[in-house]
Amino acid sequence: MKWDEMRESDNVEDQRDGSSDESSTPNNLSSSSMGMLGGLGGGAMAIAVIVGLIFKVDPSQILNLIGGNNKPAPAPQALVKKPTQDRDSAFVKSVLGDTEDTWERIFKQQLNSNYQAPKLVLFDGYVNSACGSAKTSAGPFYCPADRKVYLDMGFFRYLEATAGNDADFARAYAIAHEVGHHIQNLRGTSGKVRQLKSTASKAKANELSVRIELQADCLAGVWGHFTAQRGLITDQDVTKALNTATQIGDDYLQKQSKSGHVIPESFTHGTSEQRVTWFKRGLNTGDINQCDTFETNKL
Repeated sequence: MKWDEMRESDNVEDQRDGSSDESSTPNNLSSSSMGMLGGLGGGAMAIAVIVGLIFKVDPSQILNLIGGNNKPAPAPQALVKKPTQDRDSAFVKSVLGDTEDTWERIFKQQLNSNYQAPKLVLFDGYVNSACGSAKTSAGPFYCPADRKVYLDMGFFRYLEATAGNDADFARAYAIAHEVGHHIQNLRGTSGKVRQLKSTASKAKANELSVRIELQADCLAGVWGHFTAQRGLITDQDVTKALNTATQIGDDYLQKQSKSGHVIPESFTHGTSEQRVTWFKRGLNTGDINQCDTFETNKL
């Protein structure tokens, strides 16, 4: 992935200097706040599965690293440093900048409107947002209340330490997915879904969550379509992203859980097949109108 040829965004806030520590805010994300968030996968388990299965690392080690057991775990010495100017922050700024340029063109050409870019907050371990406070185990997320994407850099550093540049497009996919949630917020989709979920049964609310997550996957694919057109990603990069999408499906994650049972009515992000299908739809068409997951009976 030729991310170093992308324009760096100015919309990145680096909070890795300790300015957002756990003692400053007493409340973690409540269940109502979690309903406002847009996320890539199932929190700590998703991160562990992505790293463990794609990059051949023991998932239990990743769970300990990111605090999946709610216990602090020492990071490897090489990962302790927190420079404000490093490869990871440059990567994030470049990918975010490319999403800004791409979506600005798409909004003008396909929607006849102007795109308003989100802010992206880099943090380590813990962060406060308008949706509440969150730890690494929450995974990357988007908060519609402040229109910001939140990204813990510990996960990125661990991917780089284990897989190097092979992880780049999988990481870019995670950013593009969260930007997809921002686009849903701009277009009023996420607000409508929150309103519908407030009076829906649990099963219906889960179905709505699946539809909005699959749409974010499709929107990430739309960005990937135009990035590929410009020769910034390769077929190998796309294969990596599809592999990532496969391994963060609800059915796949539930099979990897302690119980090993798959419970379709509990799905909130979609099956592996669904996530791949919708990502590929956006990737192949580059058409935002092909990402309507709410007007189809077959996901």
